[in-house]
Amino acid sequence: MIRRLLAVAAACLAMAACTTTNTKVALGADQAPPPGARVLLMQPDVQLGLLTASGITEPRADWSQAGQSNLAQEIQAQLSTRSHTLKVSDPDSLMEGRQGQLLRLHQAVGESVLMFNYGPFRLPTKPGFDWTLGSGTQTIAAAQEADYALFVRGQGSYASGARVATAVGMSLLGVAVPLGEQRVFASLVDLRTGRSSGST
Repeated sequence: MIRRLLAVAAACLAMAACTTTNTKVALGADQAPPPGARVLLMQPDVQLGLLTASGITEPRADWSQAGQSNLAQEIQAQLSTRSHTLKVSDPDSLMEGRQGQLLRLHQAVGESVLMFNYGPFRLPTKPGFDWTLGSGTQTIAAAQEADYALFVRGQGSYASGARVATAVGMSLLGVAVPLGEQRVFASLVDLRTGRSSGST
């Protein structure tokens, strides 16, 4: 399920900026809730910007809002086809008490997943991890009446016309100039066990 959601998310980010993007989906991201599962979708966090000729990324609130809206709608549509009960929640509204502690823990675990599973900091003696938030996630399960929680975060930059012109000019000199990049991270947490399955 996460594999398909990542492809959908990348497409939504592309639509937000009126451009296209390539999608890289991690292998082994096929965990899916059983039919009829109650899924808590955290409002997606999307941050998009325009990459200028000088290499500075200027935040674009309109792109970010459009990407967040497109992403939330499409994820809901995808989950509805699988007979899941879906509830959408703004994570900012859950930041108090024990639920807030668990959401902050998830953020830290998610950053570790990105760093050690998909980033440059691989640990040679630890090729794989069993990522978990612990059984404390049952607090969220009870409070939100959910079996799973789905977190999606998207970040990206898209080249301006001036940036593209700079890249073309520099390519004549044999110098490669980045034209922006997009990354989507999705994490599905089993709220009964705390086990997290993430992919980017």
